[in-house]
Amino acid sequence: MKIDIDVLKKLEKSIDTNNPEKGEVPIKILGYGEISLVFELLNDPENIAYKRIPIFDNEKQVKRHIWAYNEYNRILKEDVGLNLPEYDVAWFKDDEGKIQFYCVQEKIPSESVGNIVIHQLNNQDINTSILLVMKEMKKVWSYSKNHKIIDLGLDGQISNFSIIGYDPNNPKVDLSTKLIYLDTSTPMFRINGIEAMEAVLFLKSTPWFLSPLVKAAFLDEVIDRYYDWRLVTIDLIANFYKEQRSELIPGIIRLINKFFKDEASEFNMEPITFIEVDKYYKNDKMIWVIFQNARKIDRYIKTKLTHKKYNFYLPGKIQR
Repeated sequence: MKIDIDVLKKLEKSIDTNNPEKGEVPIKILGYGEISLVFELLNDPENIAYKRIPIFDNEKQVKRHIWAYNEYNRILKEDVGLNLPEYDVAWFKDDEGKIQFYCVQEKIPSESVGNIVIHQLNNQDINTSILLVMKEMKKVWSYSKNHKIIDLGLDGQISNFSIIGYDPNNPKVDLSTKLIYLDTSTPMFRINGIEAMEAVLFLKSTPWFLSPLVKAAFLDEVIDRYYDWRLVTIDLIANFYKEQRSELIPGIIRLINKFFKDEASEFNMEPITFIEVDKYYKNDKMIWVIFQNARKIDRYIKTKLTHKKYNFYLPGKIQR
């Protein structure tokens, strides 16, 4: 992948995380995460998506994350059998000596990504898409079940899967359709119970006045849930609230419970209920709102009161 480090350096010099698309380097926002901004460079012939992750303090942290990122991708692709986009990393020290880090990935057509597709497909094909996602996730948890040393985690939200060969002008999905898994920049795997990534770094976007509480009370819990297939599946289902397709949730629950019974019986999953999905989503929504408001306060303190740079992009109002 041809990555122009000079362009990224120029981007970092002028980026305003309040208005990242209005800097000297023209970009288009493709998405965002808790700590990252995903974008493409406009007028760039390369088909690349960049995920900006400004969390590293030293080269030792960077090298550990690059190793974990590469190994996670290798395991998912070669050992588990998931389809992944091409990937790479880019990093450098800016003029102030601060580390700027990017995960780089082949850009996937936006119209083929799951959270877009579920607004185009009929209900039967949406259910088929969910089955395809569950089959992909079963590969991951089967690997962990059969591996004594390595335990894999995954973020199974529908937006993390893309349909190969999807035609938005003729939206169809069947059980022979293939998926690509997109969210590999957070290397979720443990070796003999030890996280491959330095998990505490992902508190970097947490406001300073919340960080000790989050670290003490929630960090392990938040990370652990990505290693629990049942919780990952509940998160997948609950995400249909955010995507404004809540009417599909009862049917999806029945579909997934049948999948667990018929195709993943060796995992002995307790049936998922509508009540726990609803409770999970309401709790997740409340935490998101509180956290985002706290980040806005933190940004105001940094940029307006102390006149420092705020490194993280905060999305606007999100319909949930």
